[in-house]
Amino acid sequence: MSLAYREANIQPIGTRFMTLTTILRVFTLLALLLGTGAAHASSRIKDIADFEGVRDNQLIGYGLVVGLQGTGDSLRNAPFTRQSLEAMLERLGVNTRGFNLNTDNVAAVMVTANLPAFSTQGTRIDVSVSALGDADSLQGGTLLVTPLLGADGEVYAIAQGPLAIGGFTAQGDAATVTRGVPTAARIANGALVEREIDFKLASMTTLRLALRNPDLTTARRMALAVNELIGLPTAEPLDPATVRIDLPREFNGNIVDLLTDIEQLIVEPDLPARIVIDENSGIIVMGQNVKISTVAIAQGNLTVTIAESPEVVQPLPFANGQTAIEPRTDILVDDQSDNRLAVLPKTVTLQQLVDGLNALGIGPRDMISILQAVKASGALQAEIEVM
Repeated sequence: MSLAYREANIQPIGTRFMTLTTILRVFTLLALLLGTGAAHASSRIKDIADFEGVRDNQLIGYGLVVGLQGTGDSLRNAPFTRQSLEAMLERLGVNTRGFNLNTDNVAAVMVTANLPAFSTQGTRIDVSVSALGDADSLQGGTLLVTPLLGADGEVYAIAQGPLAIGGFTAQGDAATVTRGVPTAARIANGALVEREIDFKLASMTTLRLALRNPDLTTARRMALAVNELIGLPTAEPLDPATVRIDLPREFNGNIVDLLTDIEQLIVEPDLPARIVIDENSGIIVMGQNVKISTVAIAQGNLTVTIAESPEVVQPLPFANGQTAIEPRTDILVDDQSDNRLAVLPKTVTLQQLVDGLNALGIGPRDMISILQAVKASGALQAEIEVM
């Protein structure tokens, strides 16, 4: 729907309309069929929290890809590619300073990777390669030795190898077809770990669990579950995102075994009542606990139908005239004046509200407007987050 239609609440021809009596009947039927909402799904601690320190580390590097079939960087438009190529050749004993390099088989790229926790020297990790200059495709290229640095500036891995891309470009004299992204590629097991991250898990006496979705109730439930497993009050929620576990002094077992048992504990996450709306794409995502209080709703639509039926006017026989077209416009206005207010009881959940609107063919745009209007009235017991 265009902006003009939205501002004037005018909808194009063919839009389906609903009456408030029909809406109320749908809500009542859904309330009887669905009853109360389903119970919250329980999850493992492993799926909703991470142990502090046990995490990936991001690596980044700058390198050169060679072996391209004329799809690399143009050295005039990418001076960094030219400088990198000259520096690499000088390290190999080839002096190209002052010469006119005109190759298009080389591309400058950024190389990224995630270093998993507890990776040891000699292990391999996957890397992602993305073109930095004006290269058309990285197909058939090979990444030269590229150091991968961490946030501290140290080299933790070395990447090299042939690229595998997920897209392609085919070009003819009059048309070009591109599928996927030919300027991005991956190298499976393309980097060797050269430096280990010093993190001694076995010597720790205090562990911290970090919740992926911070919530006070969920943190408390996690602490209670851990205390029940250990048999002592060793776990304590520090804030909505952190649960601290102090290992008991008499604990002499393997800490990996303990962490494995803690990961498998089942807790019931408590989620806030929230609605996420993407205005651009019309996507609506809602939580299960969203409710609406008693509220009266009416939706009125103004439909303007404009039909053009021009009539051709012919001159009389043997008359000195010309054929003309006489415009004729028919305008029909329907303001839906028969719609009335309908009261929705507080037993109707937002899920039932949206299901009823979907059953009547109400589009996401109108649904977003209805939800925002109910929220503005104070009847929607949830937080609306607009992306």
